[in-house]
Amino acid sequence: MRPPMHAGLSSDLPHQGGARCRNATAGWTALVLAGQRPGVDPVAAHFAMRTKSLVPVGGEPMLLRVLNTLLRTPGIGKVLVLAQDIDEQLADRALIALRSDPRVVACRSGPTISGSVLDAIGRGDVCWPVLVTTADNVMLTPESASEFMRGLTGQDVGIGLVERARLEAVCGPSKRTWLRFSDGDFTGANLFALGSPRVAPLLRFWETAERDRKSMLKLAARFGPVLLLKILLRRMSLQAALAAAGSRLGLDVRPVLLADGRMGVDVDKPEDHALVERLLAERAAHGASVRSGRTMMRSGVPA
Repeated sequence: MRPPMHAGLSSDLPHQGGARCRNATAGWTALVLAGQRPGVDPVAAHFAMRTKSLVPVGGEPMLLRVLNTLLRTPGIGKVLVLAQDIDEQLADRALIALRSDPRVVACRSGPTISGSVLDAIGRGDVCWPVLVTTADNVMLTPESASEFMRGLTGQDVGIGLVERARLEAVCGPSKRTWLRFSDGDFTGANLFALGSPRVAPLLRFWETAERDRKSMLKLAARFGPVLLLKILLRRMSLQAALAAAGSRLGLDVRPVLLADGRMGVDVDKPEDHALVERLLAERAAHGASVRSGRTMMRSGVPA
C-alpha cells in the first residue's frame, strides 16, 4: 500500500492546526528528519549508499532503529517521517512493514529542514506537543525520549542537550560541536520539543539561519551584539542564553538536560558510525549481563 504523502503546505501555520494534548506526555506527534542536505553525505559515501538514513548500525538501518524506538515510547501516538526520497526509503526491505503501520505517516520534505517541519506541523491531524528528531539519532531509547518529553512543562520550545562530562564519561574525549556557557559545555541531543503553533515564528527565523547552525556565535549574533558579547565572555548560563534568545521571538525556550551521555552522539561522519557501533555493542552486552543475572537470581543460583 502506498503511504500517504504530504506535498507541502503554506509556511504559515493555521491558528488551530493540530489538537492540543491533555497532558504533557499523552498523544505526542514525533517528526523524524530523514532527508539529506545538498552535496555528498560523508557517511552515505563511506558505505557506498545513496541515503545515510539507510546505513545500518547494530545490524539494521538507522531510520528503522529510530522509528522502532519512537513507536515503543509511551505517549507518542503518531510518527511523521520527512525525506525528499521518502518513497524509496520506506521501500527498503527492512522498512517495508512500516508502510502499513497506521502510526507511521510519510511526508515528502522540502528544500530546508525548518520549512519542512513548518509544513508538517501544519497538518490538521498533528497533535501537540511535537517531538522532532533525526534518523541518525540512533542512541535514542524510549527511556531518554520519555525523559525529554517530561522536560517540556508548558514551554513553547524544549531543546535536548547533554553535558560534556556526561558524554565523555561514557564515550571518552569526543569531537563534538560544544556550546560553551558560564555553567559548562553542552552538545545537542537532536531532540526538540515544540509546544504549540506559537513556534511558527521560530521556524521561519531558523529557515533563514540554517547555514549558521554549527556556529553558536553566528547564531547569537543574529540576536544582537549584547547577547553575542555575553556568550563570547561566557557570562551567561545555558538557560539564561536560551531564555534571552527565545524572548526576542516572544517564546519561552528551555533546555532539557539528559542523563544518558550517549544521547549527545549522532552519526555525522564515519568516525561517529564506528563510535555508535561500539556503544550499541556495549549496551547490548550490558543488557544481556543484567538479564542473565536476573535469571540466575530467580533460579536461586548466586550471580
